[in-house]
Parts: sequence; structure tokens; C-alpha cells
Amino acid sequence: MPRAGLDHDVVVAAAAEIADAEGLEAVTLARVAAALGVKPPSLYNHVAGRDGLLRGVALLGLGELAATLREAAIGRSGADGLQATAQAYRAYVLAHPGRYAAGAIAAPAPDDAEHQAAGAAVLEVMRGVLRRWSLDDEQTLHALRAIRSAIHGFASLEAAGGFGIKVDLDTSFQHLIAALAVGVGRAD
Repeated sequence: MPRAGLDHDVVVAAAAEIADAEGLEAVTLARVAAALGVKPPSLYNHVAGRDGLLRGVALLGLGELAATLREAAIGRSGADGLQATAQAYRAYVLAHPGRYAAGAIAAPAPDDAEHQAAGAAVLEVMRGVLRRWSLDDEQTLHALRAIRSAIHGFASLEAAGGFGIKVDLDTSFQHLIAALAVGVGRAD
């Protein structure tokens, strides 16, 4: 019989907390079970092993990231929208590195419609921000890849302490996104 109060969402939330605090490699059935005060086999009532834990963390992270970006994008588009959503994206990556790594780095499996939809929700917000530039589909895809790569790279370096020069990181990030906005505006 499943433990009272323990369900899929509780198990995934515990895994997400561990991922954020200790990294994805720390997310194991044994570690999550210990955090929840249960034996590892009892988790199989709620998730399909470690892969199920990681998939759950990925879906949670993508859902949270999409909601964060939607909130930042409200009433904004173009360079202003790009700056607002990029700042929100960066803040999410820094606050939730494990959830982000689980969901936003690797592409979803081609047969996982739920995971694909969660990733598409993030991209749809960013597509909305880019509409102001009237890009065609291919240009939009190139812009999305550039933006995602830039934010991921900056936030990853920042989280790892990769910026040793004492210049304000927020200002550097604003410059990066402003340069991307200029580049998007010049897309052929």
C-alpha cells in the first residue's frame, strides 16, 4: 500500500530539490527515498525508476520555465520582450540548475509527446517575443537557437564562477541580449 501523502508530484518535487541542490547525478531512487523517509522500492508506486524521476523533474522544470517566461513576456515584444524574458530565463537557470538541466538541455525523446509539448511551451513564449521582427520560420528557429545558446552559456558560466573579472554581470548580460536583439533585427 502506498504511503499516505506520497504521490508522483511529491516524489518528483523531492527529486527536483535534490537536483537543484546537488546536481542531477545525485538524483537516485535511494537518495529521493531517504529524503522522503521511505524505502526505495516504494517509489516505484509513483515513478518508473530513475528515468521516471528525471523525466518528472524535466517536465516540472519546463513547466515552471514556460510560466516564468510567460509572466516576463506579458505586454512586451521585440527588444524589450527579449530582454525581459532573457532575464527571467537566466534567473530561473541560476535558481533551479537541476530542473533546468533535466528539462531544457537535452531534446525530448521523439516518442514522448508530453515532454515535447512542455518544451514547445517554452519555445512558444520566445516565438511570441520574436514576432515583432517578422521573421520567417527558419529565421525564427535560428534566432531561438542563438538566444537559447547565449542565455545557457552565460548562466552556466555564471553559476560555475566562470566570470572572474570584477565587472557587473547584470550589465554584461544586458549587453549580450541587446546585441542579440540587434542581430535578430538584421536577420536576412
